[in-house]
Amino acid sequence: MNYWSNKKVLITGINGFIGGNLCNFLLKKGAEVYGFIRNHNKETFLFYEGLDKKIKIFSGDLCNKDLFSRIISEEQINSIFHLAAQVEVGVGMSNPYLTFETNVRGTYSLLEACRLFPNNLKSIVIASTDKSYGSYPKEKMPYKENYPLLPKFPYDTSKACADLVAQSYANDVYKLPIIISRFCNIYGPGQLNFSAVVPDGIRSALKYSTFIPRSDGSMTRDFLHVNDVCKLYLLMSEELANKPHIRGEIFNAGPNEPVSVKQILEIIFNQVGNNEDLKKIIKVMKDKKTFGEIDYQCMDFKKVNKYFGWAPTISLEEGLKISLDWYKGYLSK
Repeated sequence: MNYWSNKKVLITGINGFIGGNLCNFLLKKGAEVYGFIRNHNKETFLFYEGLDKKIKIFSGDLCNKDLFSRIISEEQINSIFHLAAQVEVGVGMSNPYLTFETNVRGTYSLLEACRLFPNNLKSIVIASTDKSYGSYPKEKMPYKENYPLLPKFPYDTSKACADLVAQSYANDVYKLPIIISRFCNIYGPGQLNFSAVVPDGIRSALKYSTFIPRSDGSMTRDFLHVNDVCKLYLLMSEELANKPHIRGEIFNAGPNEPVSVKQILEIIFNQVGNNEDLKKIIKVMKDKKTFGEIDYQCMDFKKVNKYFGWAPTISLEEGLKISLDWYKGYLSK
């Protein structure tokens, strides 16, 4: 049976690239999707793919508890994916207030509305990040779900705080059906935040812009394709609805195959066949320094595999090729 058929699903941050892709997956499974956005920015995957015409959209302040209460109660929402956040590390450094308001207050405003109107809610998935853990020595990698959270910078700290807020609402006092996802860097079609390395690298490799290095390229991360992420989100939510005893659990996900920014760029530019520009970028990178980001991060998928049988299916090379093909169509229009 198709669990998602006619289920009423609220996605906060549906105008983001992960939210848009998740919306697409849910619509194909017959769900009734509701989106929460801050503004009607049409330069997004949601609008580019015409998904906005197939859903009901609410726009407003993420900290508006009363608006969330109205949506959850009047629409009788069954499942929530809380993806909305201020995700820019640089913005976090320059505007920590906005980052804390959006990521912390926005989370407890939503969850308080859920506490007040829980009757139809079967699952709430909170999208966190590997940045919540802070910086651990390389020999301690990959991150484990039981590691203490040691964030230092505003974005990282805001997400760690939101994690703790979510765990508080999931505990034995309120018993909201919440699980928390801490995933590695996510990439794929529809990522139109061109400060991220993959879309910026692809756009530059295709000669639509010039890549401006923001580091020496040594910073190392795991990367998950958005299709693998969406499949896992649906699986987590469905399992939570059927197995309420897993509420409050935290799940990491990443391939545990970390690559540097430099390596990512090399794959992208080689796939395009633009070695000339790649050499120029690498030359400039050597003298760049960065601040406010963690040097080395990676994650495995042991726990999600144990609980849900999930594992990544799209390799980095394959995923970048899929992304490249999508951006060729998008950038040419």
